[in-house]
Amino acid sequence: MVTVVFAQETLQSLRGDATLEEVSPAPNSLSPMSQAGVYTRAYRQQPPLVPHTVDDFQVDLKVNQCMDCHDWPYNVDANAPKISETHYVNRDGVALDRVSGSRWFCTQCHVPQLDARILVKNDFKSAFDVE
Repeated sequence: MVTVVFAQETLQSLRGDATLEEVSPAPNSLSPMSQAGVYTRAYRQQPPLVPHTVDDFQVDLKVNQCMDCHDWPYNVDANAPKISETHYVNRDGVALDRVSGSRWFCTQCHVPQLDARILVKNDFKSAFDVE
C-alpha cells in the first residue's frame, strides 16, 4: 500500500494495495442518484448534471444519442430540457442550425450524478453557501 504524509496528514492510495504496474479490477458500477427534476448547481455557469444513466448511450463523430431527446424539436416530445442556445454557436461566434462540433461530446461537461462515497475529505461549499 502506498502511503504519503502530506502537511501532517497521512493519505492512502485509492488503488489500495495494487502497485502502478498491476492491473486493478474495475470499480463496482455505481447507481445514478434518482431525483425528479433538476439538480441544484453548486456555482454559476456549472453545466447541468444528468439525472439518468448514460452508460449505453452512443456518442461518437457521427451519432449523439443525447440529441434524440435534448435537441429541438425532439425535446418537446421527450419532455426533456432543450440544450442551451450557446451549443448552437461555433467558436468563432457564428450561429448554426445544428449543434456546434465543439459542443458535440456532452459528457465532456455534463456528467451523471452518482451516489458515490466521498473519496477525499473536503470542506467544499456551494457558491450559494458562501457569503
